[in-house]
Amino acid sequence: MLNSHETERCSLSQLAPLEAILFDIDGTLCDSDPLHYIAFRELLQEVGFNGGVPITEEFFVENIGGKHNDDICKILFPNQDLQKSLKFMDDKEAMFRRLASEQLKPVNGLHKLCKWIEDHGFKRAAVTNAPRENAELMISILGLTNFFELLVVGGECNRAKPFPDPYLKALETIKASPEHTIVFEDSVSGIKAGVAAGMPVVGLPTRNPGHLLMEAGANFLIKDYDDPKLWTALEELDSLAAGTMVTP
Repeated sequence: MLNSHETERCSLSQLAPLEAILFDIDGTLCDSDPLHYIAFRELLQEVGFNGGVPITEEFFVENIGGKHNDDICKILFPNQDLQKSLKFMDDKEAMFRRLASEQLKPVNGLHKLCKWIEDHGFKRAAVTNAPRENAELMISILGLTNFFELLVVGGECNRAKPFPDPYLKALETIKASPEHTIVFEDSVSGIKAGVAAGMPVVGLPTRNPGHLLMEAGANFLIKDYDDPKLWTALEELDSLAAGTMVTP
């Protein structure tokens, strides 16, 4: 839920002129968490996790959503051989990809925003903790393979989110300045990573509580990419870039 006090912070004017936009994938480009939840719930039940009692959505949000697979293994199977845990994760990712191929949908307004970004010629990259195979599949299903200049995978960096490394790698590769770049994120770990990399982050409480995203450092929250708050902020950036900002 979005709180009224956030309206005071719904400006990105400090970024002018805007150079680049970086996106997380899961929960940010698409509402994929329900599919991850289904895969985890079913496979964890199969292996007898929690005495065979299915995990709840609250458990998923608190312990799994937005985290890198290595970290999830340590949370779910702290006393189990890591290779066995990673085999479980491989099976889970395969199930997720089957579900995604049938059910994945973009967050409302995504393609409108992507067209705005293309029309302005801004640099863009996708930065994710998801395995590369998952990330490439989701981007393909969403029709954005040719949109993104770069895909950065947290597991291929020295440290995944919530550390800043994946976002710093994206900035370095596309040659963008953090002072002129926006990040879109839906998770606490992702927002912490973007903030640690020196960028303002717009949060989407797709499945995660809005107050946790704000506490993690989001500049403001939007319901989706059709949110008037987002377009007011982007129009302000346009005006500043054109030198036509009108003082109220």
